[in-house]
Amino acid sequence: MISVKCPHCQVGLKVDENKIPKGIASFKCPRCKRDIPLSYVDPKAGQDPESDTVVITPQTQNAGLGRLTVLGDSDTTPQEYKLSEGMITVGREAKVSKANICIRTEDKTMSRSHIRINVKKNPKGNGYFYHLSDNNSKNHTLYNGKCIESGDVVVLKDNDEIIMGRTVVRFNE
Repeated sequence: MISVKCPHCQVGLKVDENKIPKGIASFKCPRCKRDIPLSYVDPKAGQDPESDTVVITPQTQNAGLGRLTVLGDSDTTPQEYKLSEGMITVGREAKVSKANICIRTEDKTMSRSHIRINVKKNPKGNGYFYHLSDNNSKNHTLYNGKCIESGDVVVLKDNDEIIMGRTVVRFNE
């Protein structure tokens, strides 16, 4: 946990840096609802004390967890997101998105909170389970070419393909 002060309303926050998805540029202050900018830096580099940007040092605690790779197309640049333990919502980046992983895309057929991935530690201690479900998206979700119906939960395996709208994402362990 790190201590963060909102540069706008000055409220003090405790943030679990392991739950901040890689690649995001800011997060919303729960009090004033304005963006708190952040960036990832080399742990050897120092933070400028005059900057309003919160500096987050990448953690290695989640090593071994899966990742989502967004395949590039005319609407979307290639992107990669590491998963963390717990319930993760994935969707299109938008100002009002409540997704944990916000994919930067012009694909309006992808919902702002399109899918959920529940990442759970295997009780035997050797890896993780990844459970995928559609999050009541308007345009549904395809898993390896098959539509996920409302209420369905599938177990993700290495190299599975997920299609949200027209955006293609590959899951890897």
